[in-house]
Amino acid sequence: IPMGISGYNSLTFGGEFVGLENYRLTFGNYMFRLAVKNTFLFLGVSIPLNLLFSLGAALLLERNFAGNRFFRMAFLYPYVVPVAATVMAVKIFISDTGVLNTLLEQKDLPTQDWTRSSWAFLILVLLYLWKNMGYSMILLLSGLAMIPPEYEQMGRLDGCGKWNFFFYIKLPLLRQMLFFTALIALLNAFKCFRESFLIAGVHPHESIYMLQHYLTNNFNNMNYMKISVASTLLFLTILIVAGIAGRHFFLGERRKTRNERKKNSIRLH
Repeated sequence: IPMGISGYNSLTFGGEFVGLENYRLTFGNYMFRLAVKNTFLFLGVSIPLNLLFSLGAALLLERNFAGNRFFRMAFLYPYVVPVAATVMAVKIFISDTGVLNTLLEQKDLPTQDWTRSSWAFLILVLLYLWKNMGYSMILLLSGLAMIPPEYEQMGRLDGCGKWNFFFYIKLPLLRQMLFFTALIALLNAFKCFRESFLIAGVHPHESIYMLQHYLTNNFNNMNYMKISVASTLLFLTILIVAGIAGRHFFLGERRKTRNERKKNSIRLH
């Protein structure tokens, strides 16, 4: 019902139906285009890096060694730390009077407000990776645990090297879990606005001005038409991406089940 009301408001102005006029005006707004560009740039950078680093960590922690459980907990711990505590720790290092600027002053090097500079985007990406990589790693570890160890033994007997085994056997079997992890990473990336808001406020550096900033600022101005347009577009974007990923995931599971049934029927015959 709230989404229906929001969609209706995006097509009206002052109670009158105006069609797509609000969408045209919104797309012509510079701040909206900047927010869309920054949001998709952040998603395009942070999600692949998250998958890459979490997959590497999962492959390292897949094997049993001393301290394995400690490292797993260490990677997962940032995910359960409250956002406010995380932001406070970050500010201790990168604020005007933080550790980093103090060290630079001691070396007679120039200091700056890091959250108000071009470094803000990199800080936000690193913060997202630090906070979410552990959870993605746990998901991928569960996917790796479902791969039978007999496959690796059979691959070694056939002369398959480690890299060939990874790219041609392990990675295809892990594909469904990678899609699921990417979907969770996408949803968590949209939540990263909390960190950006707490670090830089309502009016941050333009490199980290996200769609959520645009929504918040227009909500403070009581501009319901712009809020409705932006929220509807954001909802549709997440819905489409989640639908594509979910369709691929469930189709893959159906194909796998179908293939297993065929194998079982062949064995019975």
